[in-house]
Amino acid sequence: MDAQFYQSLITAIFVSMSAGLLGSFVILKRMALVGDALSHVALPGMALGLLFHFNPFIGGFLTLFAAIIGIWFLKYQTRLPIDTLVGIFFTASLALGILLIPQQDLLEAMLGNIAVLSLSESIISIVLSIILITALVAIRKKLIVNMLSEELAQSIGIKNKKIEFVYLLIFALAVALGIKFVGALLMGALVIIPAASAKNISKSFNGFMIWSVIFGIISAILGTYVSYALKVSPGPIFIISATIIFIISFLFKKLRS
Repeated sequence: MDAQFYQSLITAIFVSMSAGLLGSFVILKRMALVGDALSHVALPGMALGLLFHFNPFIGGFLTLFAAIIGIWFLKYQTRLPIDTLVGIFFTASLALGILLIPQQDLLEAMLGNIAVLSLSESIISIVLSIILITALVAIRKKLIVNMLSEELAQSIGIKNKKIEFVYLLIFALAVALGIKFVGALLMGALVIIPAASAKNISKSFNGFMIWSVIFGIISAILGTYVSYALKVSPGPIFIISATIIFIISFLFKKLRS
């Protein structure tokens, strides 16, 4: 194993930790399909990065950030559910992204490839993952109350609009980080599957969060090792690894019940 392998492995672990932790909140808020759709919103920004020769991650995040502001604003102006608004942005962005992304770069944009990250990109990904994890842990109690009942949250002084904007911003950051790993096509699974596995065996929300992170780490390690051994893109291998873990956790749940 060379230095690039260990760089990819460490980056994958941190990105998967942040995605797994976010996944526990996504499932609690019943936004699993939203996470999958939101990942495609980054495509136009990535396309602009490729066309004008700047970092596609920056383009993807800026597009996501703009979409998050639009979704958050329209939610309170139209009273439409978030999943409906995300669906509108998703379809428009997917169409625009496919039109703009050069054909030779389309596959990597869809499936990702963490093995080609530079050292500086890996460091930035790790630092942003730590920030994401810290932010989620810091707001977790307010976020949980907001998800359970906006009226209850408001009655105890929680600013619902502010906490939802922060949550969506964290969501956008996680999606932008994960796209380089598993691509826009598979990003939703990076967030959802480890958390779904954790839900099968958890008895408390703290346990749910911890197991989501653990399963994310295991999937990242397995996916990175197997992809290097087989010399294939790590994104699909990661998702297959995560799916196997989900099946095992589901069988464990059935045996225990």
